[in-house]
Amino acid sequence: MNPLEAFKAAQKQGWAHFAPLETYTTPPAARLVKRSGIRTGDRVLDVACGTGVVATTAARLGARVIGLDLTPELLERARENSRTAGVEIEWHEGDVEKLPFDDAVFDVVISQYGHMFAPRPEVALAEMLRVLKHGGTIAFSTWPPELFIGRMFTLVASYMPPPPPGVSPPPQWGDPTIVRERLGAGVSDIVFDRATMLAPALSPQHHRSFTERTAGPMVKLVESLAVSDPLKLATFRREYDALVAEYFEENVVRQDYLITCAKKI
Repeated sequence: MNPLEAFKAAQKQGWAHFAPLETYTTPPAARLVKRSGIRTGDRVLDVACGTGVVATTAARLGARVIGLDLTPELLERARENSRTAGVEIEWHEGDVEKLPFDDAVFDVVISQYGHMFAPRPEVALAEMLRVLKHGGTIAFSTWPPELFIGRMFTLVASYMPPPPPGVSPPPQWGDPTIVRERLGAGVSDIVFDRATMLAPALSPQHHRSFTERTAGPMVKLVESLAVSDPLKLATFRREYDALVAEYFEENVVRQDYLITCAKKI
């Protein structure tokens, strides 16, 4: 297995534990769907759909939705969520860097904190725009590098081996300047919005403990250091708790994010 495929395999395994985090991501899903302007009858692709909170929200508006994710355990939860909501959604296990769809077939291509983890942004974005109709909307929510979640991923990365060449840090997708550069001349009417997710927690340590069991990069880091270097793991945990403390107040952790919407030319 080449280094890039090995990197994706580790992501696939790490994110298998994400499902409990849908408690936090469900409210932001409604905001992203609203900002994207999804309407009844629209054909929508939810990229890196996770447990399907965005896909299900869009389907409840009458959209015709397909959800795609790399991790089968999350798709199993997504199917359960759509069945409970009483909506029909087509689910696919797949890679955003190689979407299994024809050109220009979707009215909206959307992603909530998902496509940003594809190792090669230029490949993922080219695929998302390829399957989008001319005049269609691309919309996504991402974590800015200077705010809590972006800083958290940077901290985690500093304790892990370097990724394969060509892999870009996910928080770059939260920088409007970089997003504009990546979207380039293929889109128009770029609009940015900021919003806040509030994650309940009894303490910074409670938040960390929960994240260690659910967030892909944290899962892999803790698994590795618990065996190879417990002292380093203890140092990481102290740094993480100090970071969380900057955003912790009244039993919630403030997590600000960026929403991007644009039209394909």
